[in-house]
Amino acid sequence: MELNFADFSPTQIYHLMTQTVIPRPIAWVLTESGEQNYNLAPFSYFTAVSSAPPLLMFSAGKKPGGEIKDTVKNIKATQRCVIHIASEQDAELVTQTAATLPHGESEVTANNIALAEFNGFSMPRIAHCDIAYGCELYEVQEIGDTPQKLVFVKIVSLYLSDKVTELDHKQRIKVHADKAAPLARLGSAEYSGITAPFTKARPD
Repeated sequence: MELNFADFSPTQIYHLMTQTVIPRPIAWVLTESGEQNYNLAPFSYFTAVSSAPPLLMFSAGKKPGGEIKDTVKNIKATQRCVIHIASEQDAELVTQTAATLPHGESEVTANNIALAEFNGFSMPRIAHCDIAYGCELYEVQEIGDTPQKLVFVKIVSLYLSDKVTELDHKQRIKVHADKAAPLARLGSAEYSGITAPFTKARPD
């Protein structure tokens, strides 16, 4: 089967892309909407961009009614967010926080999600998540006819749970992917975990 994207609508292309660009990591993004009121939403168009500066990027569309998503609105207002790497056990919670709520209503409160202090950063983090990035807004770009928002954020702080880390023989921090058990996005309503990690050394 060979497909020419010129023959498909944006919705059809989205359907094809999300079923073939797999697996995709999920940015579980916590933002602040008013004092001590937190928005939480997942985005699977998400990746690391660079290390110097340390940038992450996620792409956000619009709400069904065409309004800017609360996550983007909040980041623009506060200039910060916390991005979490959800685990397999979070699949149900991640799905629930994808629901569209009126601006100002908290997915954290609605789903009884516990937050914890994020030492070295000005926002809390999800207490049970093993990996969390405290980020400052770097840049927002608009692309396409919709348009889509590309949100670039700079990592300021990184939280790693002790249960997923150790020091290797070179005294570098080793994160055990199998212990973190990251949740991955597939197509349609499908998610996935990871299989047992394996090692392949790069050639010299």
